[in-house]
Amino acid sequence: MTHRARLPYWLLGLLVVVGCSEGEHYPDRPIMLICPWSAGGGTDTVSRTVAALLERDLGVPVNVVNATGGSGVTGHTRGALAPADGYTLTMVTVELNMLHWRGLTNITPDDFRPLMLLNRDDAALFVRDDAPWQSLAELKEEVSAQPRALRASGTAQGGIWHVSLAGWLNAEGLDAGDILWIPINGAGPSLDALMSGGVEMVCCSLPEASALLESGRIRCLGVMASERVEGFPEVPTFQEKGSDWTMGGWRGLALPLDVPEDRAELLEAAVEQVIQSDDYLAFMASTGFNVSPAGPEAFRAIMEGFDQQMGEILTGEAFQSVRSTRYGPMIFPTILFASLALVLLILVVRGGLRRSVDSPRLDRDGMARMGVALAFVLGYLILASRLGYVITATILLLAMLLSLRVKWSVALAVALLLAPMSYQVFAVVLRVPLPWGWLGW
Repeated sequence: MTHRARLPYWLLGLLVVVGCSEGEHYPDRPIMLICPWSAGGGTDTVSRTVAALLERDLGVPVNVVNATGGSGVTGHTRGALAPADGYTLTMVTVELNMLHWRGLTNITPDDFRPLMLLNRDDAALFVRDDAPWQSLAELKEEVSAQPRALRASGTAQGGIWHVSLAGWLNAEGLDAGDILWIPINGAGPSLDALMSGGVEMVCCSLPEASALLESGRIRCLGVMASERVEGFPEVPTFQEKGSDWTMGGWRGLALPLDVPEDRAELLEAAVEQVIQSDDYLAFMASTGFNVSPAGPEAFRAIMEGFDQQMGEILTGEAFQSVRSTRYGPMIFPTILFASLALVLLILVVRGGLRRSVDSPRLDRDGMARMGVALAFVLGYLILASRLGYVITATILLLAMLLSLRVKWSVALAVALLLAPMSYQVFAVVLRVPLPWGWLGW
C-alpha cells in the first residue's frame, strides 16, 4: 500500500485521537438547551431567558434549540438520548408525564436526571374580544347545542392544554371531543391562529397570552386554578364560575442520565444562581410566570406525582378520544421494514441474490475497502458530537475521496463545499437536528 493510499487511514486515526481528547476544564464549549416547543411560546420564552443568564455565569454560549414535533416527543427524546457529557440540557415540560401514557414514546421521567423545577402555570381559556361568548356558561351552552362545531388549540394533540380543555368538558358532562382540537406546536402559534380566525379559542397559561390580553384583543373566560393568579387579579377562576375543574403544567431543566455528578452539581449551582438573580425574577414578574423552584429530589417527586395523575386521567374511558391518534409512532418504521421485506422477497423469487460466475471474488483489498466504509461510520458516531457535523463531515468526506484516489485539489474543494451545503439543507431547511460541535454551526 502506497503512502497516498495510507493517507485516509492516518487522517481518520488522527481525527479520532484529537476528538477523543477531553478538556480538563468544564464547560469549555457551547452548551445546547433543547426546547421541545416552538419559538414564541411560554416554554421557549423561559428557555431563552434562562439560557442568556446561564451564559453569563458559565462563560460559554448556551444555545436554545427548538426541537419540535411529535407532541413533544422529538425534543424530550433528543434530550434523554443526548450524550451524558453535561453539554445538553432539556427544558422538560409536563408532557413528559403524558407522552408514554399515550403510547407515543417509551421516554419517561426516569430517563432524565432532574436539575431544577422552574415554574408551574395554570391553564386558562381565551377567546377573541369580538367572540359572542362572555362567560363559561355561554360557551358551554354553545358547545352543548352544536358539538364539534368549535375549534380550539394551544399545543399539540394530547398536550397539557388539550387535556385541560377536554377535562373541563368532561367535568361539565360533555364529551371530551365536543370541541375540535387543532394540533399546533405551542401557545404562540396557537394565539396567531386565534387572531386570524383559524380557531375560536385557545387554552394556555395566562403569561403566554398576556400581551394580547393586555392589549384587549382577546378575553380570558377563566383560569383553571383554585384561586386567582398573582399578576392577573381581574381573571376569575373556573371555580368562581361554577366549575371545580383545575389543571396546570410545569417546566424544569433536566440532564440525560449518567452525566458525571461533578458536572451536574456545577450546572445545578449555576441554575440556582440564575433563578435567584434579580434579572430572572424581574423577567418572571413582568411576564406573569409563576416562580416555584424546586431542587432535584423535590422535582423528581413532583414528576412522579404528575405521572401517576396523568396515568389515571389518560387511561380513563373519558379521555380515549384524546389519546387516539391517526398514526402511531411505529407507522414509518413499519412501512420501511415492510418495504425492505418486499424488496428482499422479490430478489429471492427472481434469483437476484445468486452469485454469477463472472462476479469478482472478494479479496483482501475489497475487504479493506469495506472496512474503510465501516470505519467512516464509526468515526462519525464517535466524533460528530464533539467536533460537530460540519467539521466531522468535511474531514471524513475528504478522507473518503482520497481513498478513492480523487485528486487532492478536487477532493478538498468537494469536501469544503458539500459538508456545509448538506448542513444547510438538513439542519436549516428540513430541521433535522445535527450536532453543532466546536463551530456552533
